Amino acid sequence: MAVAELWETLKQAILAYTGLSPTAFFTAVAVAAALYHVVSGIFAPPPPPRQRPREEPEAEPLPPPVQLGEVDEEELRQYDGSDPKKPLLMAIKGQIYDVTQSRMFYGPGGPYALFAGKDASRALAKMSFEPQDLNGDTAPQAHPQEQMKQSPPRQRPRRHLPQSTSRGR
Repeated sequence: MAVAELWETLKQAILAYTGLSPTAFFTAVAVAAALYHVVSGIFAPPPPPRQRPREEPEAEPLPPPVQLGEVDEEELRQYDGSDPKKPLLMAIKGQIYDVTQSRMFYGPGGPYALFAGKDASRALAKMSFEPQDLNGDTAPQAHPQEQMKQSPPRQRPRRHLPQSTSRGR
């Protein structure tokens, strides 16, 4: 009996405070809860992705930078990445750089593999991947338009226009 009295008291309170019948009130509450759930789902951050256990092979520690001293072009070619035990070296304006830590870029098959084992001064200055630019020559070369300016001008044949003969007044 206490439950029936509680329900009657609740119906009267809902009607007195909201002006709605209990059915309309609980329908409105259910719609509001569903709307809240949908809207909060849209703006809530997505759940973090599940972490898969990665099995990475243990990489060997990188060797310390190479100290070679004076190296000529023939010796530098030995460090182009063809031997995985040797470091990767490249030169810019005669200065040798150890690029072993970037093997994925400068090693065989990498996008900059053509620079390894060479003096790439000109190619880097020109932002070129052309084999003829892979040298240490940084002397400026004449642009084709400048070469045209330096060549002697051609003699153009003169055209003779007929002279008009007008009789003066």
